[in-house]
This record gives sequence, C-alpha cells and structure tokens, in this order.
Amino acid sequence: MNFVSDPVSKERAKQMNPIVLAFVGDAAYTLYVRERLVAASGCKTGKLNEQASAIVSAHGQSATLERILPLLTEEEEAIYRRGRNAKKPSKSKNASCAEYSRSTGLEAVIGFLYLTGNTNRICELFFNGEDQL
Repeated sequence: MNFVSDPVSKERAKQMNPIVLAFVGDAAYTLYVRERLVAASGCKTGKLNEQASAIVSAHGQSATLERILPLLTEEEEAIYRRGRNAKKPSKSKNASCAEYSRSTGLEAVIGFLYLTGNTNRICELFFNGEDQL
C-alpha cells in the first residue's frame, strides 16, 4: 500500500491538523483492511463489506489500538494523543465518545505514517508478523 507519490516531511506532517491526518488515515486503513480481507478469503462483496465495517468502525479501531499501543514509538504516541484529544467536527453514531476519540487518534497515526511514506510501519503495526488483521 503505497500511493503517496511525493511523501511529506515528518516536520510538515507534524504541523498538520490531527483531524486532517485522521481523514487520510481513515482512508488508508480502510483500504489496508479491504486488501487483507480480499487476499484472505473468497467471500462475496456483501460479506467482505460486513467484515470490513466491523474492523474499521470506531469500536473495532479502539480494540485494535489496545493491541498496538505498546508498539508505538514516542513520536507515534504523540501523534496519537493529538488525534485523540482533537476537537472533532462530528460525533459517532454507534460508538462511545471514548472509542471515537481513540479511533481518531489511531487514524491520525496511520495518516501520519502514510503521508510520510512509512507504509512499511503501518504493516508492522497491524500485521505484527501474523497473516491476520
């Protein structure tokens, strides 16, 4: 997963609004999850969409965060906190405020890594050497 034609510098990415990082991170994470699901199964699109929705939901991302939080670097933790604590333009319909904030922080980290061209790190965090999501 590497579509960034010209990665931005870490300094520039750190200056971006964390909600903007989360906006990009949401799209990158969704694509990552869909790619993994398609590669791992022969399911039809309806089932794939159901599985993807459960994983990329605020609830699913919050659970994923629990697993990868100890793996984050200091820099990634700082990005996570900025995203988690940022004022959000909308509210979640199906998740608690805490889950929504945590998922926004996770998406900010993914957006930061994606925009800086560090897609290998995204795979390290979510793959963790296993062929599962």
